[in-house]
Amino acid sequence: MAASCPLPVTQDLSTIRAKLQGLVRFLREALSISNAHTVDFYTESVWEQLIDVPPETVLAVLKKSTEEAEARPSEARPLVEAERASGLTDFPKIFCETSQKLLSVEAFALAAKYYSLQNLGVCTPFEQLLVALRGNQTQKTGENVKPDEFMNLKKSHEVQAMSELISSIADYYGIKQVIDLGSGKGYLSSFLSLKYGLKVYGIDSSNTNTHGAQERNRKLKKHWKICHTQSKTDVNGLAFKMAKGKKMQGEIQYKANTEEVCNNSPASQEMMSTSEFLPDFSASVISNIRKQMENLHVCSHREENLCFANAFSLIDLLPINAIEPTSSSQMPKRKMSEANKERRKTTSKSTESNIYSPLTSFITADSELHDIIKDLEDCLMVGLHTCGDLAPNTLRIFTSKSEIKGVCSVGCCYHLLSEEFEDPHKECTQEKWGFPMCHYLKEERWCCGRNARMSACLALERVAVGRGLPTESLFYRAVLQDIIKDCYGITKCDRHVGKIYSKSSSFLDYVRKSLKKLGLDESKLKVVLAPCIETLILLDRLCYLKEQEDIAWSALVKLFDPVKSPRCYAVIALKQQQ
Repeated sequence: MAASCPLPVTQDLSTIRAKLQGLVRFLREALSISNAHTVDFYTESVWEQLIDVPPETVLAVLKKSTEEAEARPSEARPLVEAERASGLTDFPKIFCETSQKLLSVEAFALAAKYYSLQNLGVCTPFEQLLVALRGNQTQKTGENVKPDEFMNLKKSHEVQAMSELISSIADYYGIKQVIDLGSGKGYLSSFLSLKYGLKVYGIDSSNTNTHGAQERNRKLKKHWKICHTQSKTDVNGLAFKMAKGKKMQGEIQYKANTEEVCNNSPASQEMMSTSEFLPDFSASVISNIRKQMENLHVCSHREENLCFANAFSLIDLLPINAIEPTSSSQMPKRKMSEANKERRKTTSKSTESNIYSPLTSFITADSELHDIIKDLEDCLMVGLHTCGDLAPNTLRIFTSKSEIKGVCSVGCCYHLLSEEFEDPHKECTQEKWGFPMCHYLKEERWCCGRNARMSACLALERVAVGRGLPTESLFYRAVLQDIIKDCYGITKCDRHVGKIYSKSSSFLDYVRKSLKKLGLDESKLKVVLAPCIETLILLDRLCYLKEQEDIAWSALVKLFDPVKSPRCYAVIALKQQQ
C-alpha cells in the first residue's frame, strides 16, 4: 500500500449540481438543434425552422471563433471563456423568446464552449491524481515492453494511460484483483496482468470476444516471454562483459604502473571506458540494461550480500529458465546456493498468480459477481469504453458491492443508453436506466433524445484538426433520402443503408447499392453542441456518485488525448480505506 497522501480536492455535490443546472438551462433552448437529424437540414428545411441567420454567417462566426481560440495560449483559454461567458444567463440574446430560433451564433458557440468539460472546471488533472496515489513510492515499471508493439496506436495510447492509473489505485489500496467489464479483445486486461502483475478477470457478453481474447493473450504471453528472456540475457551479457572489462582494465593499469617504475617515465596509458569493452551494445541499450539492473537490485535485507557481490551474482537474480547460454564456454560452471534456488522457485510461483482470465457473461446492474468470479476478493472495477448502459451499470455495481474498493470507467456509445423519460407514454417494466442517474435530473424528468446522444459521440477536437466530418457522405445520404421519398413515397423505414459510402465508387454506385436495402442509416452531426451533451451525461454520473454516502472520493479525469481517443474522460471513485 502506498504511503498515505491526500487525494486532490474535488468540488462537492452542491457545486457540481449548480453547474449541471446551468447546463440544463442552456440545453433547454439548444436541444432542438442537437436533436434535429443532420440530413433533415437538407431535406426538411430544418435550418429555416431553428436558425434565424444564413449558413454563411454561421460559418464565418465559427471560423473566427476557432481562429481566436487557437491564437490564445491553451492554458489561458478556459479563463478567457469563463470571463466572456458572464452574460450567459441572458438567453434571449442567444435565442428568440417567441420563435425560439437561434439569433446569436457567437453567443451560442461561446455558451457551448463554456459548458464543455474542459472549460467548466470540474475535472481533476491526471498527473495530480497519479502523484497523490503514489505518495512517496516510485511507480512500478514492469517489463520493458511497450503496448504499441502489439496493438494499434489509439489502443496503445488508451491502454498505457489507463493501466498506469489502475495500477496506482491498486497499489494505493494494496489489492491485486481487477475486474474489467466489457473487456472485448482483452487489450487492457492482458496489459494489466503482464506488465503490472495484477490478477484480472475480463468479462464480456460476447463469447466470440472471450475466445478471441484467450487466443490473443496466449500469443501476447509468448511475445512477452521472448522480450522478457531477451532483456534478461542482455543483462547477463552486460554483467559478464563488464566483469571481463574490469579485469582487463586492472591488468592494463598494473602494466602501466610497472612500466612507470621500471622506465621512470609518466604513464601513457589511459583508462578504457566501459563502452570500449562492450562493442556489441549501443549506448541506449547499455543505459536500458543498467536501469533493469537497478530494478533487480531491490531485494530483501537478508539477501543483500548476494546482489552484485561478484560478476556472476546477477544471474542468481533471474528466473531459472531466463538464460540459455549458446555454449558452455561462455559461462563458467558454478554451484548455485540453496537460498538462491529457493528464491527463484518462489519467483516462478509468484508469476503464475498474475493471471488474466477472460469470462463470458452479460452484466447488468443486478449481476451477482460471486456467481461469476468464485474467488472474488477486494478489487477494482474498470471499463475502457464500456458501451451504452454498461457504463452506468458499472457505477451501480461499484456502489452496491463492498468488495469493490474503486472504479475507473470510460464510457462510450451514448446513443445506446436507455433513457427513462424518452417515451413517457410507453409502458415499461425496466427499473434501472442508463440515463439519468442523479436525483436532480430525475426530478427534472430530463430527456436528451437519441439524436442528441448520438451527437455526444462526435469529437470536436478531431474536427478542429480536419478529421471526423463526413460532409460528402452526409450529402449523398440527404440526396438519396429525397430520391427515395419522391420515387418510392417512403418517408420512414426500419431498414438501414449502413456504411455504403466508403464502398461506393460514385454517387450513382452509392444510390444503386443503397436502393437494394431500401433504408436509411443513422449518421448525425452536431459538432458544436456535442461537448455539452457529453458533459451532461458525465456530470449526471458524477453527481450520482457524490450522492452515495460510502464513497470517499470521486472525480472526472481526462485520461486520453481527445484527437487520438475522443471518449477521453474517466469517471473515478474510491471508497474509504480500511
